[in-house]
Order: sequence, then structure tokens, then C-alpha cells
Amino acid sequence: MAKHTLKITFIILAMFLVTQIIGLAVIGHYTQTGNQLPYGMDVPEVAGNSIEVGWAFLVNLAISFAIAIALLFLLMRVRSVWFMRIWFFAVIVFALGITLNAFGESINLKYASIIALVLALVLGYFKVFKRNILVHNATELLIYPGVAAVFVPILNMWTIIALLIAISIYDIWAVWHSGIMQKMAKYQIDQIKIFSGFFIPYASKKIKAKIALLKLKYKNKNIPESVAKKQKIKVNLAILGGGDVIFPIIAAGVFMKITGSLAGALIVTLFAGLALTYLLLFAKKKKFYPAMPYLTTGILVGMLVAWMLIRYMSMH
Repeated sequence: MAKHTLKITFIILAMFLVTQIIGLAVIGHYTQTGNQLPYGMDVPEVAGNSIEVGWAFLVNLAISFAIAIALLFLLMRVRSVWFMRIWFFAVIVFALGITLNAFGESINLKYASIIALVLALVLGYFKVFKRNILVHNATELLIYPGVAAVFVPILNMWTIIALLIAISIYDIWAVWHSGIMQKMAKYQIDQIKIFSGFFIPYASKKIKAKIALLKLKYKNKNIPESVAKKQKIKVNLAILGGGDVIFPIIAAGVFMKITGSLAGALIVTLFAGLALTYLLLFAKKKKFYPAMPYLTTGILVGMLVAWMLIRYMSMH
């Protein structure tokens, strides 16, 4: 039996694929000659596939990642909720701004970066400080393309493959051995009231009927937790972490940058989508799974297939 209902599974897959397509469009815009990332985020592109440059970047990235995780756990321990909300807010605004600016520039909108930043501030405010499921998931579609657009220029084929493998190993350890991933997700949802990833609560028809009756009883009020427990109201959660969305975008973007093939990048995206589909359909209920090992397998197979097709087309 699938981890979630077929309807919820389809929604997650649809959001994943839509985000991938938006990501490739945004990356394609910023890799065009003359187009630069706004807000001082533009970085020099890594030339070729230098192994030396790649290893230096991975070492720096690993150190930065370790510092970020340590800082996150420190903030969790001291319960600095507002600081973390502001941190999330800043990242969200810049990522949204980068994505919206790409769309604005593509239609030759005057003052595109300023308009994009204003819209990003409004969306970021409603996402972080005014909780709403629709706003949360809608903005997630635009956040990861913006983040990916920052990383694609500084990665090459060696670094993205090594990064995918390293992240997969970390994901296995964090989910199946240490439980860090579950702790971080629970803290984000319960304390910070933000989750970096797709987040879909759903319930059976019977539970929905109970909730509807309680809403009538407690008009304009929150349903007391004690009442919800007594009525045995349990809402299921379908979540897909932000990293599971962003790394396939970055991988497909780097492949597109190196090969110059949008079709090849779409093949990489397709295989990542197939890997996620397999995971969602065959994962067991009430169990946590590290998605990156599955996604990395799909991405690498997709890269191989795309590269072989590009070679075949170039020879004929």
C-alpha cells in the first residue's frame, strides 16, 4: 500500500515536477549572456570540469553545511524562534525575488528587480508570519528555483555528482540512524511554524465530517486539543523536504549548463520524477524514508541516458 492516497501522491508529484520546470526556466534565464542574478547574488561561473576546483568547492560547502547545521541545533536548544523565523524570512525573500525577477526580465518589465523584491517581501510575510497552506505551497514552487539559480554557476559535473552522493549518504544517516531529519522537521512545524518543503495535511472522509461538525460548534475559535484527542481526530501529513526538491533542479540545471541541452535536462528531471514516484508508491505508512538516495539514483541514470542520446544525435 502506498504511503499516501493516490490523490495526495499525485499532488506531491505535480508540485515537484512544476517546481523543476520553473527551476530550469529560471536557470535558463540567468545563464543567458548579459543576464545576472540580482541583489548582489551574482557569482563567477566555474569553468569546465576542473577536479581541483570541484574538490575545493566541496570542502568549503561541507564546512559551511556543518556550521549551518550546528547553528540550527544551537538555536533549537536556546529556543530562539523569532531569530529563526527572521532567518527563514530573509532566505525566502531573496529566493522569491530571484525567481520573480527572472520572469519580470523575460517580459522586459521595467524595474523588474525592485518589483520582484516588493512582491517577495509581501509573499514572504504571509508565508512566515501568517500561516496558510495554500500560500506556503504556492511560494515553495518559486523558492527553490531561486536558490538553485545561485548554485548552478559554481558547480560542474564533477561537483554535482559528488554532492549528490554525499547528500544521499548524509540523508540515510540523518533519517535512518540519527533521526536528526525528523527532529528538525518536527521542530520547524511545531515551534517555528514553518516547514521548508511541500506540506499537505489530509484526512479521511470520516475525520473530515467530524472536523466540520466541531467547526460549527466552535465558530471563529480553535478546536481545543483535548476535544480533538477525545474525538480521535488525526490528520495525516504528506511532506517532501526542500532538499529533495532543490537538488534535482540544481543537477538538471548543471547538466543543461554543461551540455547546452534543455531536452537533456528535462530527461534528468523525468528520471528524478520517476524515482520519486517509485518511493511514494512503495513506501510504507508511518515510516520515514531518505528521499535523496532514490532521487540521486534517478538523476544519475537520467544524466547517463541524456548524455547517450546527445552523443547519438551528434553522430547522426
